[in-house]
Amino acid sequence: MPYEHLLVSVHGEGPLKTGLVQLNRPKQMNALNDRVMDELGAALLAFDQDESIGCIVLTGTDKVFAAGADIAEMADYDFIKVYKANFISRNWETLGRVRKPVIAAVAGYALGGGCEVAMMADFIIAADTARFGQPELTVGLVPGAGGTQRLPRAVGKAKAMDMVLTGRMMDAAEAERAGLVSRVVAADELMQEVLSAADTICGLGMPSVMLAKECVNRAFEGALSEGLTYERRMFHALFGTEDQHEGMDAFLAKRTPQFKHR
Repeated sequence: MPYEHLLVSVHGEGPLKTGLVQLNRPKQMNALNDRVMDELGAALLAFDQDESIGCIVLTGTDKVFAAGADIAEMADYDFIKVYKANFISRNWETLGRVRKPVIAAVAGYALGGGCEVAMMADFIIAADTARFGQPELTVGLVPGAGGTQRLPRAVGKAKAMDMVLTGRMMDAAEAERAGLVSRVVAADELMQEVLSAADTICGLGMPSVMLAKECVNRAFEGALSEGLTYERRMFHALFGTEDQHEGMDAFLAKRTPQFKHR
């Protein structure tokens, strides 16, 4: 489908390829409004359902990932409007329904809703120019797309409280030390690094990749004992796949596995 605020492309040469979704509202610093989030959800779900896609990358420009929710759109909202429209819940949470790995490639500013969308990805690779923040209190709000929930899980209570209550930004180096991002690279190497990581994921068997994502997410959604039980069942289940037999046969034969993703 045609997109007004996204650039969508496919990268890679293997059997499984990487779907790239780039936010493209440069005049508004990629501010996130309802149209953007509807399009983003549609693009992500399309790649998720495409059997030729093994990984999805979400990015912005070299100056800004996303500067937050669109204040111009929200300025005249009232409680009844946002409640009846199920604002944010209706379309922002679509990313949580994507079963394939999603990598956020962040350069420049990821603020407010932009930071929250980046945290919805499975992991973040940041350029050394990246800046993260949750400045919602400066406009009389609190983070509304998971910032008060995902940020403490990523960086701990103290840093999350600091960022949310003061609105200060965290640079890329601090974000890596705190655990918000998985790695930091030079800005001009960001997409090469991210697409390389995506290619690595695409070279693995999709059943194990998707189940691994589910297992890690369980660590944040329940008790340790429940997570361990779930992990064990998924481990057992993968012994019923062709990829498991191929992977172990290839290891013992000292050859490269040829996964069939089943």
